[in-house]
Amino acid sequence: MKFKNVFSVVFLFISAKILPQNISSDSLGLNLKEVIISATRTPRELSSLPLPVTLVDQEIISSSGVVRLDEILIEQTGVNIVADESGFEGIQMQGISSDYILILIDGVPLIGRKAGNFDLSRMAIGNIKQIEIVKGPSSSLFGSEALGGVINIITEEPKTKKLNGNFSYRFGSFNQQDINTNIKQNSGKFKFNFFFNRLSSDGYQVDSESDPRTFYPFKNYTLHGKISNDFSKKLTGLFSFRFYDNEQLSMLILNEEDFEGETQENDMNIHLKFDQNVSKKFNIDYELYFTSYNADELIQSLLTENILNDNFFNQKLLRPEIRGNLKLKSKSNFSGGIGYQYEELSRTFFDDNINFSSQYFFIQGDFYLADKLNLIAGSRFDNHSEYKSQLSPKLAFYYKANKSLALKASVGFGFKSPAFRQLYFNFTNSSVGYTVLGYNVALDKLDELIYQNQIQDVVIPRNELINSLDAESSIGYNLGISIDEPKWKLDLNFFRNDIKNLIDTRIIARKNNGQNVFSYVNFDQIFTTGLELNFNHRITEKLNINGGYQLLYAFDKVKIQQINSGEIYARETTSNKTVELSNKDYFGLVNRSRHLGNLKFFYSFTKSKLKVNLRFIYRSKYAEFDTNGNGLVDSYDTSFINGYLTTNISAIKDLSKKIDFQLGLSNNLIDYTDANTPKIPGALGFLKLTYKT
Repeated sequence: MKFKNVFSVVFLFISAKILPQNISSDSLGLNLKEVIISATRTPRELSSLPLPVTLVDQEIISSSGVVRLDEILIEQTGVNIVADESGFEGIQMQGISSDYILILIDGVPLIGRKAGNFDLSRMAIGNIKQIEIVKGPSSSLFGSEALGGVINIITEEPKTKKLNGNFSYRFGSFNQQDINTNIKQNSGKFKFNFFFNRLSSDGYQVDSESDPRTFYPFKNYTLHGKISNDFSKKLTGLFSFRFYDNEQLSMLILNEEDFEGETQENDMNIHLKFDQNVSKKFNIDYELYFTSYNADELIQSLLTENILNDNFFNQKLLRPEIRGNLKLKSKSNFSGGIGYQYEELSRTFFDDNINFSSQYFFIQGDFYLADKLNLIAGSRFDNHSEYKSQLSPKLAFYYKANKSLALKASVGFGFKSPAFRQLYFNFTNSSVGYTVLGYNVALDKLDELIYQNQIQDVVIPRNELINSLDAESSIGYNLGISIDEPKWKLDLNFFRNDIKNLIDTRIIARKNNGQNVFSYVNFDQIFTTGLELNFNHRITEKLNINGGYQLLYAFDKVKIQQINSGEIYARETTSNKTVELSNKDYFGLVNRSRHLGNLKFFYSFTKSKLKVNLRFIYRSKYAEFDTNGNGLVDSYDTSFINGYLTTNISAIKDLSKKIDFQLGLSNNLIDYTDANTPKIPGALGFLKLTYKT
C-alpha cells in the first residue's frame, strides 16, 4: 500500500510536467470575490455578513472529487461528521450535535432523522451551486432544529439560452460507480433544470478478519427538477421536486446463525413558490412545501426465517409560508413572514400515528446605521401543539473599520422542540429486557407494567411525569474579526453556546428482571466554547493555500459543579485505587475533539490545463462513552480514540472544451484505518470523466 501511495504522488506530478502546457485564477475554485448568499433569508454579500458563515462554491465541490454532501462538509472548518451511540452519523458544528442543526435544500427543510441524526450521504452533489453553513443559533428565522445552526444546499440555476448540460461517470474503489446527468436551459422567461444521479458500491470491510462487512452493498437514485416561469414583470413561479430511493443489503452473524436482509428508504420533496413584485420596493413570496421520508428494514435468518429486525419509519411534513420584503433607504430592508407547519410520524415502537402542528411568524430588520455600520435585529414566535410557545430573538452587527478590517458580533436565542421519540417511544429490548418510554406515554405505560407485575420499584414521584416536557433552549454568542487584503484573507471567530433544559434519559423504575425503565427529562445544562480561524492566501496566480482550525471546549455545567464539590470519583487503572476527580481530569462531552484542522493546496498548471489539489484533514482524540460509570468522560476512561490525519488528493485535466478528466489518486492517501472509525475505509482511488454540451 505504501508503494501505491508513493507511486500515486509521483505519477500525479510527473503527469503535470509532461502534459502539454489558459486557466484563470478563478478556475482554481477559490474566487476571492464576494458572493451573494441568503443566510439572512435575503440576498447579502458574504463579506458583509455580521454572522459566522462559510460558503462552499461549485468549483470547490467539483475539484474535490467527492460524490456526497458529508464528504465535502467534513473538510470545512469547525464541521465534523460523527456517529452517536446508535451508530448513526450526523453533523456537528461548534460542538453542537446533529439534532440541533437544520438541513435545508433551496431554503426548505429536509426530514428523516435517525436517532436525531440526518444522514448527509443521502444528498448527491452533482447539481449543487453552493453550500451555505451558518453557525450559531438561527431559530429567529428558521425555528426548531436550528438551535445550533443551518446548512442550506443551493442547487443550480440555468444560465444560457441554449439547451446544455453535462454527463459524468466516476469509478472508484470497492466498485463504487457514480453517474450524473444534468440538462438545463434558460430561454428568458422559462427556465428548467433536470438532474439525475445513480450511486452504487459493493461495500467494504475496515478489518479484513471481521465478519460481517463494515459497510454493506447499496445502490441509490436521485432525481431533481426545477421549473420556473416569468408570468409577467411582477410575477414569477417556481416548481421543484426531488426524489431519492436507496436499497442497502445487511448481513450479520449472531450466535453462529446467519442473518440477511435489506433496508429500503426514499424521500420526496415538492416545492411550489410564487414571487410577486408589488412595487419596486416591496415583494411577497408565497410558498407551499411538502416532503415525506420512508424507511423499511427487514432482517431474518437464512436458515429458520426467524425475524431479527422488522422496522418501519414514515414521516411527512407540510408547510405553507408567506414572506414579504420591504426595501428601505440605502441598502437597508425590513422582512417578515408567517407560516404553518404540520408534521406526522408513524414508526415501529409507536402505538399510534403521531402528529404535531405549529404556527409561527418572524420579523427582521437589516439596517445600515452608517456607511460602515450594519445592524440586524429579528425575532420569531412559534406556537406549538405539544410544548410551550417560544420567542427567539437575535441581534447582530457589522462594523467596517477600514478597507481591510471588519468587526462582527452576534447574540441569538435558539430552541429545539422535543423529538417524536422523546415523547411517544415505547420500546422494550427483547434480549436484554430494558424499556424506554417517551415522556407523554410514560405514566400510562408504567401503570401497565405495574399491572403486569413487571415493576419492582418506581424511583421517581409520579407527578414528575405529569407536566409537559420543555423545549431545549440556548443562547449563542459570536465575536469575529475579518481582515481582507488583495492576496490574503483571515477570519477569526470566538463563540460560546449555553444550552439549558437539555433532554436526556433517566431511570424512572426498576423491573423485576433486574433491568430498568427509562424515560426522558429536562435537567442538563451544557456549554460549548472556543475559537475558529480561517485563512486564504493566494501565493501566485497558480497557487492558492487555505486552511482552518477550531479549538473547542464542551462541558456539562452540573458535572463541573459536582467535581468542584468533590462528588465524583474514578478508579485509577495502574494502582486500582479510587481517586477524587479534579477539573483537569474532566475531558468534556463525548464525541467532541479539542482540535479540528484542515490545510488545502490548489495549484493550476496553466499551459497543460491541469488543476491539482491536496487536502489535509485533522481530528484530535475524542472519547466514545463513559467506561468507568461515573457519568462523565475523564482521563481514566478507556474509550478514547486517537487523533488522526486524512490526506486527499485529486487532479482535473481539461482534455478539450467539452471533456474533463479527473483522477483521485488515493483519497485518504496515507491509508489511515482504525476499527474504531469504521466510516474511514482506507485509501481510495477513482477516475471520473465529464462531458459538457
